[in-house]
Amino acid sequence: MSPAARPDFSLNAVRRSRELAELAEGGAVDVLVVGLGVTGAGTALDAASRGLSVAAIDAHDLAFGTSRWSSKLVHGGLRYLASGQVGIAHESAVERGVLMERTAPHLVRAQPFVMPLTALTSRRNAALAEAGLWAGDLLRAVAGTARGTLPGPRRLSAVETLRAAPGLRGHGLRGGLCSWDGRLIDDARLVTAIARTAAGHGARVLTRTRALSVTGTGALVRDELTGQETRIRARMVINATGVWAGRLIEDIRLRPSRGTHLVLRAESLAGLHTGLHIPIPGETSRFVLVVPQDDGRVYVGLTDEPVDGPVPDVPEVPESDIGFLLDILGTVLDTPLRRHDVVGAFAGLRPLLDTSHGVEPAGSRTSDLSRRHAVVTSREGVVTVVGGKLTTYRRMAQDAVDAALAACHLNAPPGRGTTRLPLAGAASRATLAALSAPRRLVERYGTEATAIHALGEREPHLRAPVADGLDVTRAELVWAVRHEGALDASDLLDRRTRIGLVPADRAAALDAAHEALAAAAPSATGN
Repeated sequence: MSPAARPDFSLNAVRRSRELAELAEGGAVDVLVVGLGVTGAGTALDAASRGLSVAAIDAHDLAFGTSRWSSKLVHGGLRYLASGQVGIAHESAVERGVLMERTAPHLVRAQPFVMPLTALTSRRNAALAEAGLWAGDLLRAVAGTARGTLPGPRRLSAVETLRAAPGLRGHGLRGGLCSWDGRLIDDARLVTAIARTAAGHGARVLTRTRALSVTGTGALVRDELTGQETRIRARMVINATGVWAGRLIEDIRLRPSRGTHLVLRAESLAGLHTGLHIPIPGETSRFVLVVPQDDGRVYVGLTDEPVDGPVPDVPEVPESDIGFLLDILGTVLDTPLRRHDVVGAFAGLRPLLDTSHGVEPAGSRTSDLSRRHAVVTSREGVVTVVGGKLTTYRRMAQDAVDAALAACHLNAPPGRGTTRLPLAGAASRATLAALSAPRRLVERYGTEATAIHALGEREPHLRAPVADGLDVTRAELVWAVRHEGALDASDLLDRRTRIGLVPADRAAALDAAHEALAAAAPSATGN
């Protein structure tokens, strides 16, 4: 491919200003996407990959909402299989394979999980869980995911279980069940990679651009940096604002569910490297997940609590959720954790579609609602996509674009199918392994790791970490401003990196973020 034809994946302040100005001149785009979480970014990529002209906007930043508050997992749909939702389970397994083997192998890897079998887990429930794991492995095979990508489940002895997870309580431990699933290096990085890939296919990806009102033919938007209002004209409008979808389209009824996670230091869990599935007492298909990260943190979640009232931009974590998760951890750990062991916490709101039509079944819970996504076209012709889950974002995006094309009676060129369209930084695992760059960078940036490493080689001071005890380098912050659309310190610390998940770490890195913004700004003028 010639340099002139090479896709431009870079997002920065200069490109944003230029593309907003182009839209203000009045030319219509084929598709306007509102919302730049994982579904909105995926929708922009799907449409752009078909050859359609695209503008995608968000009032805040890439992955500002629910998409950055996930469990950082790419699930195979085992929970849905247990509840009889075979279609959703199969769809999840297929999309997991797409991400792990084709579109984002640099961001998704196999993660082992151990379910400890304690006195609180009856032999009947253990047998059901084991059968479910083997059914999930059958789903993997049907979905076409290679055994080399995801190993099969197996039963562990008590000794093997303690070796895999040394912090577990040995007394009463009968053994464990080992299984594998997909783990994201970072959910916000996945959204960033999708959005940049869409930009590489010509989409205008515009953060800090708020939709004030939408119709089937466009939207009135406001540049949140300047206050200037512009009308964007479009042949199709897709509302992908997730849990906030009802703010734009009154016909959409959602029942938000809060999922809370704790952030712990790995040393508080005896340096745990294997994930845990901890059964919730009294439940047959719900577990608390313990997911170790490569940066020395461990995420523990999640709750599933209904949320009433106005939807906040950033959900708060109630102490009751923290206490619940610590209590469940305490059922299996040798040394129970205390409140002071929790160094951070985060909560996300799932956009579950309300299909009750005002009839509330007795004892109904948000955990009982289907995670199947829905695509709805309003009377004004706005297509809204809601529900679903992070793993199935690509299928949700495809369905949304198909629905928008049908509503407008338009045809689109077939383009390149997104099932085989690698995201920015993606390559085969063999190619990634051969890159001359630190492994930590390769696992977060894929093939772009060499460029970030070279940036530190050219400017040695950028090789320094942003703060003592943190692995993130100053070069990564500069790269995020120049190429990943970061506009302020919050973008850098809370989304391009996840330093902000621990408030103390965020405070320590704040000066480095401001320095990176100042250093990178003069260079954010090109590619």
